[in-house]
Amino acid sequence: MSVPVVLSLPFAGRWLVQNSPARRVPSHGVELYGMRYAIDFVGVDERHRTSPVRDWRTALATEPPERFVAFGRPVLAPGAGVVVHVHDGEPDHAARRSPLALVPYALGQAGRVRQGRDAVAGNHVVVALAGQRAWVTLVHLRAGSLRVRPGDEVAEGQVLGECGNSGNSTQPHVHVQVTDSPELATARGLPTAFRDFRERPHRGGPAVERDVGVPDERSVVEPLTARPAIS
Repeated sequence: MSVPVVLSLPFAGRWLVQNSPARRVPSHGVELYGMRYAIDFVGVDERHRTSPVRDWRTALATEPPERFVAFGRPVLAPGAGVVVHVHDGEPDHAARRSPLALVPYALGQAGRVRQGRDAVAGNHVVVALAGQRAWVTLVHLRAGSLRVRPGDEVAEGQVLGECGNSGNSTQPHVHVQVTDSPELATARGLPTAFRDFRERPHRGGPAVERDVGVPDERSVVEPLTARPAIS
């Protein structure tokens, strides 16, 4: 395996780790669109809940994305670089925690793949990382929230947009991946790690401060240093 590309976490606050390459590779079970080492982060509150609301819709139906802690949180540039691609305009669809809502959504996944990259990624930003032949893509952003355009130079920690529920997403979260090309249709995923974060194991126990690493599945992470977002 090659040396990983090291990024900062692209957010403030606490986030739950899902589909981590620390658990398996390919992390999402496929190589499609350069996702080999992709990782997902779902915003949580101080009690590590993805949403403080649970009612009949949670068990039986879809839910509005606004119920979820992650929805609308700022998404930050995880490294300095130049924006090479932006896609906006995909809707933020209803979220799904109920098995009754998840089954038909899963059955429609092949159709979304056939529709192409934008139907899978939703609203997203691709940044060419400074000094590296590596591109970082942040996916499933909120419709209308993107603040950058191709050609913009961005600083680490700069706000790129907001967390949404666009594309192939069952609840608001941020999907992060690094590839060897900005063309996701042909790109290969590159190993990725993160710097300076606190990790709370999902099985309990004390939090661990990590200089560099790949967060474990179902752990909760937050940046060690509270960086003010750069507007």
